[in-house]
Amino acid sequence: MQALFSLAGRVALVTGGSRGIGRMIAEGFLKQGATVYISARKAAACDATAAELSKIGPCHSIPGDVSTMDGIARVVAALKDRTNQLDILVNNAGAAWGAPFDEFPESGWDKVVDLNMKAPFFLTQALHGMLTASAAGGQRAKVINIASIDGQSVNPWETYSYAASKAGVIHLSKRMALRLIQDGIVVNAICPGPFASEMNKDARDNAEQVAKRVPAGRVGADDDMAAAAVYLASRAGDYVVGTTLTVDGGINLTR
Repeated sequence: MQALFSLAGRVALVTGGSRGIGRMIAEGFLKQGATVYISARKAAACDATAAELSKIGPCHSIPGDVSTMDGIARVVAALKDRTNQLDILVNNAGAAWGAPFDEFPESGWDKVVDLNMKAPFFLTQALHGMLTASAAGGQRAKVINIASIDGQSVNPWETYSYAASKAGVIHLSKRMALRLIQDGIVVNAICPGPFASEMNKDARDNAEQVAKRVPAGRVGADDDMAAAAVYLASRAGDYVVGTTLTVDGGINLTR
């Protein structure tokens, strides 16, 4: 069973890896033996997190903005300058925007949809060659798209582009899974619930209050997210294709 969940010898790229969900996943991968590259828009934060995580295992910083095609190209080029191996891609970088229906701006739509839904597709496309080469070695390559329970059910907040983009990621993951499994690449999605992060400040700053709404009685811990990602990224998840794994303590069932 230890070998089944091991990531020894594997190389991963985690976008949005400097904080929150991305950092949780990057740390979990490192603890399972992977070499991890993290990407984030803010270079200083990306470098600092990589330095901290390097105390656990080999972690490298590739700052970049994957919300644009130019940004994707730069991140891919930087990765290829560092390594010729990529076994796992975690499309985690994301943004949110809230505003009343009558005031919701186009900028709040484009920023969120470009990063949350467009970037996972085109970054995977750009790294398809590396992932295919990895799969040719005999072990499945993995793509994990980070969606949200807000793409599965409706929350009380007017986050129109966020909800739409995360619902899109769920369906996009299924469509990508059908195509990429032909190349030995397994695609799945994870839908996090309340985890303490910069994006989910409510869970971060009001954990006790949020926990009262969660059937499991608490907000998510770092290891909860890391374990889900390790499962999908490792040999243990090879036969799980095009699935959405909800990690939310049951809160989605109460909406």
